[in-house]
Amino acid sequence: MLRLFCVTAHPDDEAGAFGGTLAVCADRGIESYIVCLTPGQAASHRGIARDQQHLAQLRREEFAASCKLLRVTEGEVLNYRDSALVLENFHRMVGDVVRRIRIIRPQVVIALGTEGLITAHPDHTVASLVATAAFHWAAHDSQYTDQLYQGLQPHRAQKLYYTSSNYTLPDREPASLAPVTTVVEIGDHLETKIAAFQCHATQAPLFALLEKNMRKRGRQELFHLAAYREPGIARPESDLFEGVEEN
Repeated sequence: MLRLFCVTAHPDDEAGAFGGTLAVCADRGIESYIVCLTPGQAASHRGIARDQQHLAQLRREEFAASCKLLRVTEGEVLNYRDSALVLENFHRMVGDVVRRIRIIRPQVVIALGTEGLITAHPDHTVASLVATAAFHWAAHDSQYTDQLYQGLQPHRAQKLYYTSSNYTLPDREPASLAPVTTVVEIGDHLETKIAAFQCHATQAPLFALLEKNMRKRGRQELFHLAAYREPGIARPESDLFEGVEEN
């Protein structure tokens, strides 16, 4: 069974960053798993939320609805602080992700771009660094040995990808995007991706702008191959699972 593991920072990242790819994977029978580090409780757009706790609850529900539409095998929202990931315990965050990688044992891991996506959000950057460290350290029997004593085994995923884009946002902080190595054709799942983002009702004021940017990217999602189990020179790909061996 092929398995895809994704790390995001906020509910709605899963739809906006790679929702089309998740839907394509579901079409192919590939299992997909998402761990979202924060419940997005510090968002500027709050819908009907009375306070941060209520907003976190609403956004968890929206995330679940989006994952259902995208046919994600399992999605999970952790409870780290939104807009403050840089202040959280990095080692603990990585350990939480390592544990899940060792349980799920994916072949491919997707992370947000280290630049913070086209929005250059610091939480996106931290989530990317957490995912990168977890991708590597999950394979090491010298890291998070308490998990090994609990019965988990090291797991070496085969490929790590960062999301990328073919445009930036001039009204945001500058973002230096990773070069594109992999182009995934999502076809009509562009509409699925837009619908999944619209499951996040608290973020309704962003719908028009996000849809405009999604349609600007078109029926493709772009990735950068950041690490591969086999040494070599990167070449253009159209499939995140190209060259992958089933576990």
